[in-house]
Amino acid sequence: MVNTQKMGLIWFIPILCLLFSPSSAEIAAKPGVNYGQLGNNLPHPKKSVELIKSLKAGRVKIYDANPKILKALANTNIQVSIMVPNEIITAMAPNQSLADEWVRSNVVPFYPKTMIRYLLVGNEILSQPDNVTWFNLVPAMRRIRKSLVFYKLKKIKVGTPLAMDCLEASFPPSSGKFRSSVSESVIKPLLQFIHRTKSFFFIDVYTYFAWVYDPVNIKLDYALLQPNVSTYTDPITGLMYTNLLEQMLDALYFAMKDAGYPDTRLFIAETGWPNGGDIDQIGANIYNAAIYNRNVIKRFTEKPPRGTPLKPFVVLPSFIFALYNENQKTGAGTERHFGLLYPNGTNIYEIDLSGKTALSEFKKPLPVPTTNEPFKGKIWCVAARGANRTALAGALSFACGQGNSTCDPIQRGGKCFKPDSLTWHASYAFSSYWAQFRKSGGSCYFNGLATQTAKNPSFGSCKFPSVTL
Repeated sequence: MVNTQKMGLIWFIPILCLLFSPSSAEIAAKPGVNYGQLGNNLPHPKKSVELIKSLKAGRVKIYDANPKILKALANTNIQVSIMVPNEIITAMAPNQSLADEWVRSNVVPFYPKTMIRYLLVGNEILSQPDNVTWFNLVPAMRRIRKSLVFYKLKKIKVGTPLAMDCLEASFPPSSGKFRSSVSESVIKPLLQFIHRTKSFFFIDVYTYFAWVYDPVNIKLDYALLQPNVSTYTDPITGLMYTNLLEQMLDALYFAMKDAGYPDTRLFIAETGWPNGGDIDQIGANIYNAAIYNRNVIKRFTEKPPRGTPLKPFVVLPSFIFALYNENQKTGAGTERHFGLLYPNGTNIYEIDLSGKTALSEFKKPLPVPTTNEPFKGKIWCVAARGANRTALAGALSFACGQGNSTCDPIQRGGKCFKPDSLTWHASYAFSSYWAQFRKSGGSCYFNGLATQTAKNPSFGSCKFPSVTL
């Protein structure tokens, strides 16, 4: 998951993937976990691998080819997915030597002791503004594939994970269509490559972001995959849906059918639900995260496999996002709260990725959700407790440098100058900046130096600007 904003339009973006083919039975469900590393307090890879085993994960996906992690995964019988970084795709597309060197350095030394099964080229490339990389994506995948063949590693499948914004229509599911800006130039060559190499269409799919975009018309329980709560019937096909995930996946299937590749296999590269977030983010809590992930795992491990209304009885291999809460991820608070585990290795809630634990067997009560309705009131953005003073001074300078008289009241003689404290001045600057620029994309984050609060920090004649929800 690169950015939550790009996912916001999922409900209205067509969704279609793949997975009905004679070979679909050859792959086991084996839900896995995404092992992100954007935290300064995460356990050593060896400890992380032990934790992955404790979750009974059948697969793990990392967002690079970290040699320490790959060594720690040796002889574990856990299937591994590694990734070519976005930044070298354009250089690799015309350069077979670069692809050969990457495979020689990042795959050959670890295979087969480490069960590398998937080599993903880039992450959510079509969600990035750099459209030069878009058109180099499939050529780079061909280079990587050629390198794997050269090193006799043909069992490793090559793919690339895309976000749901690869679609421009998804509702009803039968209207699923890929974005016209990339359909001919990127998507069809990608589907052709997948078909030729018997690989998968990897998709990051989050019902959470679709629900957040339209919580009035989409029922929360429908997004959480709760059974027997509501249904939706596609008016064109007559197919009936009992949860939002199936609806989104079928939109992707229909898009692939429209592109001429209806039998492509689908691999869910990311799905999950945040266990926490900012005050102004609804539905991000431990209760919902546990319910969604437990329901998803149960859904993906059913025997016989259930598939989707359009593609019944197909296996949906998957990765749950993510192993840890990662405190160095940027953006909204939810970005740092998708973990199954806290950084100290303890479970945020009980979970069994193998699907062998019945839902009724999870004994520890879940905390009652308090964020399922939008927050109403005022919110301020203040300096986080314990923030590094040097970094805080830099963030203060940034906030004040945006103009619009953001920091006039904390100048000498201003109403908010006293107390003459770096933390006080930064808190005012953060609140002022956020109040002015939130609607245009400004966030209350400042590289982890700021946090939201519903407690008014104003003092005396100094009134802090706020965001009103």
